Amino acid sequence: MRIILASSSPRRKQLLAQLGLRFDIIAPAIDESRLPGENLLDYAERLSRQKAAAVLTQIDHQPTVIIAADTIVEHNGDLLGKPHDAQAARSMLLRLRGQAHTVISGFTVQRAGDSPRSITRHARTIVHMREYNLDEIAAYIASRDPFDKAGGYAIQNESFCPVARIEGSYSNVVGLPLEALRLALAEMGLPNPTD
Repeated sequence: MRIILASSSPRRKQLLAQLGLRFDIIAPAIDESRLPGENLLDYAERLSRQKAAAVLTQIDHQPTVIIAADTIVEHNGDLLGKPHDAQAARSMLLRLRGQAHTVISGFTVQRAGDSPRSITRHARTIVHMREYNLDEIAAYIASRDPFDKAGGYAIQNESFCPVARIEGSYSNVVGLPLEALRLALAEMGLPNPTD
């Protein structure tokens, strides 16, 4: 069965490869605007469904499993997206310093072909940031690493190491909750992927 990752994220590509699966990549093009009054969990799950649906229109309905995800960062009820410039990145990193926030990934596994089926779920991780200093923030921003990441940081960055500890899935914070995804793929009848 063909497997497609509906994402252009290099981090999601690396994570999915850890499951030992062979897959193709098709990057979906969707409007990622949040709907008025939409809570953040519903928002993340809806975007994952829309990404899967967008890729579904591009395939010929042979037996295929599409994996799509969207990861968001929430702090005190606010959505922290990807910083658009150095000032926004600095503001986000200062806001999160020494604080706890939540990372939510909504994901959809959609099977196309003779027995179509779709599963949408989410994973939630509490992330506690360390008390990094202003010089560390400046060096991290100069590296340009914050600019394509929700919340303005990467947990896996070995030079900045922004996170003190987490409660929940590490891979979820990177961008794809492998533990929950593995269960969904098994429900779809794929061979049990292993680390």
